[in-house]
Amino acid sequence: MTTDNGFGPDEAVLDAVGLPAIPVSAGALIFDRAGRLLILKPTYKSGWTIPGGVMEADGETPWEACRREVAEECGLTIGAGHPVRLACMDFRRPRPGKPGGIRYLFDCGAFSDARLAGIVVQPEEIAEHRVADLRTALTMLRKPIRRRVRAATRAHALCYLEDGRPVAGVGTAGTLHP
Repeated sequence: MTTDNGFGPDEAVLDAVGLPAIPVSAGALIFDRAGRLLILKPTYKSGWTIPGGVMEADGETPWEACRREVAEECGLTIGAGHPVRLACMDFRRPRPGKPGGIRYLFDCGAFSDARLAGIVVQPEEIAEHRVADLRTALTMLRKPIRRRVRAATRAHALCYLEDGRPVAGVGTAGTLHP
Protein backbone atom coordinates (compact mmCIF):
# COMPACT_ATOMS: atom_id res chain seq x y z
CA MET A 1 0.00 0.00 0.00
CA THR A 2 1.30 3.46 -0.88
CA THR A 3 0.10 6.82 0.25
CA ASP A 4 0.25 10.08 -1.63
CA ASN A 5 1.74 12.82 0.52
CA GLY A 6 0.71 15.48 -2.00
CA PHE A 7 4.29 16.12 -3.09
CA GLY A 8 5.85 15.48 -6.47
CA PRO A 9 8.95 13.26 -6.70
CA ASP A 10 11.42 16.11 -6.10
CA GLU A 11 9.35 17.52 -3.27
CA ALA A 12 9.07 14.12 -1.59
CA VAL A 13 12.86 13.97 -1.37
CA LEU A 14 12.94 17.46 0.15
CA ASP A 15 10.25 16.47 2.65
CA ALA A 16 12.23 13.39 3.62
CA VAL A 17 15.32 15.48 4.50
CA GLY A 18 13.37 17.35 7.17
CA LEU A 19 12.29 20.65 5.70
CA PRO A 20 9.90 22.39 8.09
CA ALA A 21 6.18 21.82 7.80
CA ILE A 22 4.58 25.13 8.67
CA PRO A 23 0.80 25.28 9.19
CA VAL A 24 -0.94 28.10 7.32
CA SER A 25 -4.30 29.60 8.16
CA ALA A 26 -6.41 32.42 6.81
CA GLY A 27 -8.98 34.64 8.47
CA ALA A 28 -11.47 37.26 7.37
CA LEU A 29 -12.33 40.69 8.65
CA ILE A 30 -16.01 41.14 7.82
CA PHE A 31 -17.73 44.40 8.74
CA ASP A 32 -21.25 45.76 8.57
CA ARG A 33 -21.96 49.12 6.94
CA ALA A 34 -21.49 50.85 10.33
CA GLY A 35 -17.93 49.49 10.64
CA ARG A 36 -18.72 46.83 13.24
CA LEU A 37 -16.77 43.55 13.05
CA LEU A 38 -18.25 40.05 12.73
CA ILE A 39 -16.91 37.83 15.53
CA LEU A 40 -17.59 34.17 16.28
CA LYS A 41 -17.66 32.15 19.51
CA PRO A 42 -16.12 28.73 18.75
CA THR A 43 -17.38 25.59 20.47
CA TYR A 44 -13.91 24.02 20.69
CA LYS A 45 -11.86 26.77 22.39
CA SER A 46 -12.30 29.69 24.75
CA GLY A 47 -12.81 33.29 23.72
CA TRP A 48 -14.00 34.81 20.47
CA THR A 49 -12.46 34.72 17.03
CA ILE A 50 -13.06 35.82 13.45
CA PRO A 51 -14.10 33.56 10.57
CA GLY A 52 -11.20 31.51 9.23
CA GLY A 53 -9.18 28.38 9.59
CA VAL A 54 -6.37 26.14 8.40
CA MET A 55 -5.42 25.88 4.75
CA GLU A 56 -5.96 22.42 3.24
CA ALA A 57 -2.83 20.52 2.15
CA ASP A 58 -4.32 19.75 -1.27
CA GLY A 59 -2.92 22.90 -2.89
CA GLU A 60 -5.53 25.29 -1.53
CA THR A 61 -4.32 28.89 -1.48
CA PRO A 62 -4.69 31.16 1.57
CA TRP A 63 -7.42 33.15 -0.21
CA GLU A 64 -9.29 29.97 -1.14
CA ALA A 65 -9.00 28.79 2.48
CA CYS A 66 -10.38 32.11 3.70
CA ARG A 67 -13.41 31.96 1.39
CA ARG A 68 -14.05 28.27 2.21
CA GLU A 69 -13.85 28.81 5.96
CA VAL A 70 -16.15 31.87 5.84
CA ALA A 71 -18.70 29.85 3.84
CA GLU A 72 -18.42 26.84 6.19
CA GLU A 73 -18.49 28.74 9.48
CA CYS A 74 -21.13 31.35 8.76
CA GLY A 75 -22.66 30.69 5.35
CA LEU A 76 -21.39 33.89 3.72
CA THR A 77 -20.04 33.78 0.17
CA ILE A 78 -17.36 36.24 -0.82
CA GLY A 79 -17.93 36.70 -4.54
CA ALA A 80 -15.49 37.77 -7.24
CA GLY A 81 -16.88 41.31 -7.32
CA HIS A 82 -16.54 41.90 -3.58
CA PRO A 83 -13.58 44.19 -2.76
CA VAL A 84 -10.96 42.44 -0.62
CA ARG A 85 -7.39 43.23 0.39
CA LEU A 86 -4.70 41.22 2.09
CA ALA A 87 -4.38 43.16 5.33
CA CYS A 88 -1.85 41.22 7.38
CA MET A 89 0.59 38.32 7.41
CA ASP A 90 1.73 37.07 10.80
CA PHE A 91 4.52 34.55 11.39
CA ARG A 92 3.91 32.68 14.66
CA ARG A 93 7.03 31.09 16.10
CA PRO A 94 6.78 27.45 17.18
CA ARG A 95 6.68 26.90 20.93
CA PRO A 96 6.57 23.70 22.99
CA GLY A 97 3.34 21.94 22.08
CA LYS A 98 2.40 24.57 19.48
CA PRO A 99 3.54 24.35 15.85
CA GLY A 100 3.46 28.07 15.10
CA GLY A 101 2.69 28.91 11.50
CA ILE A 102 1.75 31.64 9.08
CA ARG A 103 -1.52 33.51 9.47
CA TYR A 104 -3.05 35.49 6.61
CA LEU A 105 -5.72 38.06 7.39
CA PHE A 106 -7.95 39.37 4.60
CA ASP A 107 -10.02 42.54 4.95
CA CYS A 108 -13.25 41.58 3.22
CA GLY A 109 -14.86 44.97 3.76
CA ALA A 110 -18.49 45.77 4.50
CA PHE A 111 -21.43 43.44 3.94
CA SER A 112 -25.04 44.59 3.77
CA ASP A 113 -27.30 44.17 6.78
CA ALA A 114 -29.39 41.72 4.73
CA ARG A 115 -26.39 39.47 4.03
CA LEU A 116 -25.28 39.57 7.66
CA ALA A 117 -28.84 38.79 8.80
CA GLY A 118 -28.62 35.62 6.69
CA ILE A 119 -25.66 34.18 8.59
CA VAL A 120 -26.04 30.49 9.34
CA VAL A 121 -23.31 29.25 11.65
CA GLN A 122 -21.77 25.78 11.50
CA PRO A 123 -23.15 24.45 14.82
CA GLU A 124 -20.37 21.87 15.33
CA GLU A 125 -17.77 24.67 15.38
CA ILE A 126 -19.58 27.94 16.13
CA ALA A 127 -21.76 28.49 19.22
CA GLU A 128 -22.78 32.07 18.38
CA HIS A 129 -21.92 35.13 16.36
CA ARG A 130 -22.31 38.85 16.72
CA VAL A 131 -21.34 42.10 15.08
CA ALA A 132 -19.54 44.36 17.55
CA ASP A 133 -17.93 47.77 17.34
CA LEU A 134 -14.20 47.36 16.84
CA ARG A 135 -13.25 48.51 20.35
CA THR A 136 -15.58 45.95 21.95
CA ALA A 137 -14.57 43.21 19.51
CA LEU A 138 -10.90 43.75 20.35
CA THR A 139 -11.61 43.17 24.05
CA MET A 140 -13.45 39.92 23.25
CA LEU A 141 -11.03 38.40 20.74
CA ARG A 142 -8.39 35.90 21.84
CA LYS A 143 -5.00 37.57 22.32
CA PRO A 144 -3.15 36.47 19.12
CA ILE A 145 -6.13 37.32 16.92
CA ARG A 146 -6.65 40.61 18.75
CA ARG A 147 -3.10 41.69 17.91
CA ARG A 148 -3.53 40.78 14.25
CA VAL A 149 -6.91 42.50 13.93
CA ARG A 150 -5.64 45.61 15.70
CA ALA A 151 -2.60 45.87 13.41
CA ALA A 152 -4.65 45.23 10.27
CA THR A 153 -7.33 47.78 11.12
CA ARG A 154 -4.80 50.49 12.03
CA ALA A 155 -2.82 50.13 8.79
CA HIS A 156 -4.11 50.94 5.34
CA ALA A 157 -1.42 48.82 3.71
CA LEU A 158 -0.31 45.24 4.16
CA CYS A 159 1.35 44.76 7.53
CA TYR A 160 3.88 42.06 8.35
CA LEU A 161 3.96 40.74 11.91
CA GLU A 162 5.90 38.18 13.91
CA ASP A 163 4.00 36.72 16.85
CA GLY A 164 1.40 39.42 16.38
CA ARG A 165 3.86 42.30 16.64
CA PRO A 166 5.28 44.63 13.95
CA VAL A 167 8.89 44.02 12.98
CA ALA A 168 11.16 47.06 13.13
CA GLY A 169 12.02 48.32 9.67
CA VAL A 170 9.61 46.01 7.82
CA GLY A 171 6.70 47.75 6.18
CA THR A 172 7.64 51.14 7.52
CA ALA A 173 7.27 53.93 4.98
CA GLY A 174 10.60 55.17 3.66
CA THR A 175 12.68 52.13 4.59
CA LEU A 176 13.33 50.96 1.04
CA HIS A 177 14.16 54.24 -0.67
CA PRO A 178 15.71 57.42 0.69
